[in-house]
Amino acid sequence: MSNGVKYILLSTFYFAIMNVFVKKLSHLPSSEVSLFRSLLPLIISYIMLKRSNINPWGNNKPLLILRGIFGTIGLLLYFYTLQKMPLANAVTLQYLSPIFSTLIAGFIFKEHAKPIQLLFFLISFSGILVIKGFDTKISLELLAIGIISALASGIAYNIIRKLKDYDEPLVTVFYFTLVTVPLVLPYVIFHWVTPNLIDWFYIIIIGLATQKGQLYMTKAYQAEKIAKVANLNYIGTIYAILFGYFIFDEKLVLSSFIGILLIVIGSVLSTKYKEKA
Repeated sequence: MSNGVKYILLSTFYFAIMNVFVKKLSHLPSSEVSLFRSLLPLIISYIMLKRSNINPWGNNKPLLILRGIFGTIGLLLYFYTLQKMPLANAVTLQYLSPIFSTLIAGFIFKEHAKPIQLLFFLISFSGILVIKGFDTKISLELLAIGIISALASGIAYNIIRKLKDYDEPLVTVFYFTLVTVPLVLPYVIFHWVTPNLIDWFYIIIIGLATQKGQLYMTKAYQAEKIAKVANLNYIGTIYAILFGYFIFDEKLVLSSFIGILLIVIGSVLSTKYKEKA
């Protein structure tokens, strides 16, 4: 097993841990959890930038702020679905973001999706219809929130790609948290729910798991070709199904399994085609 594969497997595991503890904090507002999740990366990124003598304020501030806004929207809505929806469904819906990213690239980079990519898109969305049509635990509102979260993430990914011509990757990461904190802080202050001792322990785990997940993901993409490691991210769905079953006693109906499978197949095929194109 190559280092890149090991790194991406570690990354998916740490992000799965983050998902579990976000769901364990379902009694706290998702905005509050998002704020705590962003504080540690904000501090660490700033320290790393200063030590590397990189200007943390960046060159293309409008794009950096825009990336932060859409990243924050995606994060807030994703955490909300994690808390309100069965774990596997919430995680899988987020995997629609590469498909949205491909479609949006047609407007930003004039890289229009081929007919075969539209077919992959339809496969994934047929999975959404299967999940909604038969799983009574998921309301239309929750489903819409999950889709909007993936859409916001897809927009953010395209902005990140645009930013590679202007700023260092660490600056982009720093701005994500720099925008998230002031955006959610006013709401958190007026809707504050005081975490108990166990909650603070979970919050620390979320921060550490997030940092580890991002670190190993970066190492994976540096060590291997993207095509070799990108699709291994979908192992996160397996973690979500297992953790959801054993930790939260979430028993998925057969239609949910079929829907999840369709979403993953469509997304994997879309990613593979994109890398070969």
